[in-house]
Parts: sequence; C-alpha cells; structure tokens
Amino acid sequence: MPRSNRPRGAKPARNDDDGDDLSRLMNGWKRTETRRGAEWNVQPVSAGQAVKDYLCPACSLTVSRGTAHLVVWRADGVLGDAADLAARRHWHTHCWRIG
Repeated sequence: MPRSNRPRGAKPARNDDDGDDLSRLMNGWKRTETRRGAEWNVQPVSAGQAVKDYLCPACSLTVSRGTAHLVVWRADGVLGDAADLAARRHWHTHCWRIG
C-alpha cells in the first residue's frame, strides 16, 4: 500500500489575537516613555540584531556590535515622525535607565 503524505492530526485553530503578539515581537517590544517632560519611543535591540557599532549619547562610549542596547527617538517632536525617526540614537541600556 502506498504511503500517505497527509498530516495525521487536526490543525491547531488560529487565533486572530496572535497577530497583535506577532507584530509586537517583530517591533521588538517598542514602548513609549516620558523623560524630562518629553515622550520618547524606546525599542530594545537584541545582541543578535546589533550588527554595527554606535556611539552612546550619554557616556560617549561605543555600543559595540553584538551588544544588546536601546534605540531611542522622540515621540512628540514638532518636525514630524520622519524627522524624529531620523534623529534616533542608540543607547546603552544602563545609560538610558540612569539618564
């Protein structure tokens, strides 16, 4: 008798709410924080995603490739979202926490 390549079980039901979780994972858990009276978008970057060196604006030291860190940009800038995103900076996680 020939072999059947058909799956042998019921497929798991898809939950439409999982789409929000997936987009959240894709965005790296981006969040909004308030610091010194301004709104900031904060997005973590994992060590695996960090493929370039950056200069931390707080300590002026290099955020080396392969180091988990944060990307931060204004959420309430007056020049618009594109200008705010272009002005984003890469911070050491510790520097952002104490800053």
